[in-house]
Amino acid sequence: MKTVLIVGGYGAVGREAAHALTSRPGTKVVVAGRNPAAAQPVPGTTAMRVDATDPAGLARALDGVDAVLMCAETGNVDVARACVERGIHYLDVTASHSVLAELARLDGAARAHGATVVLSVGLVPGVSNLLARVCSERAPSEDLVIGALLGSGEVHGPAALAWTFDGLGQLAGSWPLRFPAPYGERVVHRFPFSDQYTLPETLGVGVRTGLCLDSRLVTRLMSLAGRPAVARLLRRPRIRRLLLSALGAVHVGGDGFAVVVRAGAVQASFAGRRQSRATGHMAALLIRELPELPSGAHHVEQLVDPVRFLDDLAAGGFDLDLGEPA
Repeated sequence: MKTVLIVGGYGAVGREAAHALTSRPGTKVVVAGRNPAAAQPVPGTTAMRVDATDPAGLARALDGVDAVLMCAETGNVDVARACVERGIHYLDVTASHSVLAELARLDGAARAHGATVVLSVGLVPGVSNLLARVCSERAPSEDLVIGALLGSGEVHGPAALAWTFDGLGQLAGSWPLRFPAPYGERVVHRFPFSDQYTLPETLGVGVRTGLCLDSRLVTRLMSLAGRPAVARLLRRPRIRRLLLSALGAVHVGGDGFAVVVRAGAVQASFAGRRQSRATGHMAALLIRELPELPSGAHHVEQLVDPVRFLDDLAAGGFDLDLGEPA
């Protein structure tokens, strides 16, 4: 890819992707947001003001662009459609199932215009999808259990915190799952990650997804959001704003993460530090592979060889354990 536009390029994931893309020569990286003057510049990139909700401004920003990496949660489908109609490749790090479902409907248009739309680009969904494919191929008759352990000390924006609270309040259930060292066995709480909706379609298996944080205390507190009385309290705007503000200011825990997928006796895991760095590196690797990928809208597990890709990603300083093939 000669020119890559990163929308939301001043956030944690966008910056990590920009750093990864500029580490190799030959790619022009344009980082875009609503207020570039207030952002810390990424060395080796070009800054641009882009409002994803402004069609005319977006059209100008897409001139000469080969691929767009969407790291914002504003007008994703409109941006993707604008890219597809011009034959521009599009990748999205969103974890929202509703957004992913809308983006998947662009498959026909993307094929017609020779554009590739890459979905599930991140940790969960993303790395989890690739681990799931590995486990599913090694234990094809087994349903999948996916667990994500995220660092409660990593800085997350208010939108991410609100999304986490809302998700923990949607589904009931919890179960133990063994994560790689230093975490060990932890209790994960049922969480509506998009994997449980998309993987049954792409892999043809049943999927159950759960979440915990590296801080046991914060995990327990956040799991209370599923109780009816607490859920009603959190629906009060003032209470919700105060709580999310407090959680955003106080960081209890570290920045480590781990994703585990289990299918019967088969288990695979991916772990490291800084979830945003893993997502940014994954996006950069996929951008470099775009010339070899088919047109249309696809989830990542439909596009790349999972073992090879995960090996390449782990080479960036992450820990990968795929177990032993059956």
